[in-house]
Amino acid sequence: MSDETPLDAFKRALTGTARALAHEPEIEVAWSADSPSAQGRNFRVPLPGRNLPPEQAAEARGFADSFALKLRHHNQKLHDANAPSDPVARAVYDAVEQARYEAIGTNRFGGIAENLEAAIELRTATDPIARAKTEGEVPLQTALGLMLREQLTGRPVPERAQAGVELVREYIESRTGSDFEDLADSLDDQKAFQSLALDMLRHLELTDPSDAPDANDDEGEDDEGGEDEQDQDDSEDEASGDQQPNPAEMAGEDADGEADGDAESEASDEMSDGELGDEGEEGMMPVRPNRPWTDLPESFDYNAYTDNFDEEIAASELCDSEELDRLRAYLDSQLTGLQGVVTRLANRLQRRLMAQQNRSWDFDQEEGLLDAARLARVVISPGHSLSYKIERDTEFKDTVVTLLIDNSGSMRGRPISIAAISADIMARTLERCGVKTEILGFTTRAWKGGQSREKWLAEGKPAQPGRLNDLRHILYKQADEPWRRARRNLGLMMREGLLKENIDGEALLWAHNRLIARPEDRRILMVISDGAPVDDSTLSVNSAGYLETHLRKVIDWIENQSPVQLVAVGIGHDVTRYYKRAVTIMDVEQLGGTIIEQLADLFEVE
Repeated sequence: MSDETPLDAFKRALTGTARALAHEPEIEVAWSADSPSAQGRNFRVPLPGRNLPPEQAAEARGFADSFALKLRHHNQKLHDANAPSDPVARAVYDAVEQARYEAIGTNRFGGIAENLEAAIELRTATDPIARAKTEGEVPLQTALGLMLREQLTGRPVPERAQAGVELVREYIESRTGSDFEDLADSLDDQKAFQSLALDMLRHLELTDPSDAPDANDDEGEDDEGGEDEQDQDDSEDEASGDQQPNPAEMAGEDADGEADGDAESEASDEMSDGELGDEGEEGMMPVRPNRPWTDLPESFDYNAYTDNFDEEIAASELCDSEELDRLRAYLDSQLTGLQGVVTRLANRLQRRLMAQQNRSWDFDQEEGLLDAARLARVVISPGHSLSYKIERDTEFKDTVVTLLIDNSGSMRGRPISIAAISADIMARTLERCGVKTEILGFTTRAWKGGQSREKWLAEGKPAQPGRLNDLRHILYKQADEPWRRARRNLGLMMREGLLKENIDGEALLWAHNRLIARPEDRRILMVISDGAPVDDSTLSVNSAGYLETHLRKVIDWIENQSPVQLVAVGIGHDVTRYYKRAVTIMDVEQLGGTIIEQLADLFEVE
């Protein structure tokens, strides 16, 4: 153990504590720079700094304690048996259950209470409730969970979330009545607690009163809610279903949850049941369409139903400083061993980008620099007047490059890591070459439409509304900003709650227009993506190829009419069906081999 680092020792202690708390000897704890998660007996908790700052250590302990309490006191089969299908109702249902098993640990163990407090502080710091200014911006599941925790444990709402909770407290209390007190009386009985929680959802009008749980459900014998005996049976089920919904990914759904659910339940000419995904977070994962281009209409107008809720925002405004540092540290760990790649790529790109600076000469001039090739003539015939050379003036086009990165949910996991690493390497490389680089990202503010969809529903659901979601365009690095100042912003891409849906056509136009406004003579737009545009809210009420048609027309216009040079890098997907100039990266290690030459070719001076 002499070579064990403090971080290793802390993880070993954390694992042992989790095993003891859950009564489960096979628990394994690992670090994560993404949202903390648990799959069965495998826990991923926030990575603290190397010197183990007390507040970061408490956060890691808090998430490990929460996951262990879930294994000990939660029956996943019973929980899923009567779970509501509406996404907002399901999110509230999950938050209420999490408040229950965390309250059990808080009330029984003072140390666990402090650890969970730290974890909740971290969760609320990145939750939309911390930034909410109006009632409609408050995620109902977060507010309700914090209010219930306050009732079950006596601990106050975290300071960052207090303002958001107060915006909806009166609304919640006026509808729940004595529900909180009844839930507190059933804290140790998951089945009874679940039944009361479903009653509360009906009081909040999140579920239909007719959706009462079946009194003869088969899980009655497991109503003790997950002591040791049930853990052995349920851990495999939890591997695919025990992650709590990320509150940030549910942002924007709280305002339109009820109306959105009603709209989806109605028969529609444009969509079938379940097209928007009604199984929580996993159900909302975008599915890449694979429709042939010939099926799309030739003339297809494109518009946004409203752009009032779109945002263009700096990466630093979406995440607090401490979390950005932690996410950047995780990205740096992925870059280990790739420093040589940066040097080789820089050398190759520099030769291509500076090709126009090759020196050329006019010979046999009467004045200028002495031509060394004419030395013999100078010696033999000193009076000869044509022994000089003059360097020609060479016009070198200075260059700016924009990296536009798809921040959609389908990029989650390895693809977004590859994209962030690629952007980091390219930005540093191009800066070495004297090329200014801008790094942009695009996604949506919410799953399934956000405030745009809410406005559409409130105005009677006009036919063919066009784009029906709130855009989020992210500035990771501006062109005139040095890489060293923007480097930590790239870590934001590692934050899972960021990744939602993608509307590529408008993102390309946004990045293109920023390039057109630049003073450089040569402008290159590189798109890093994994395929087709997907936004369930838009596609459910417009023609099937609405977004893809627009993307193709934007690409065609840029490639054939704009002075901007457009290239694409596909992450795990072939994007050549959209872009004329494209390469595909299956893994970041390819940057060290033939991909270097391919990327260099993309910048070849024509």
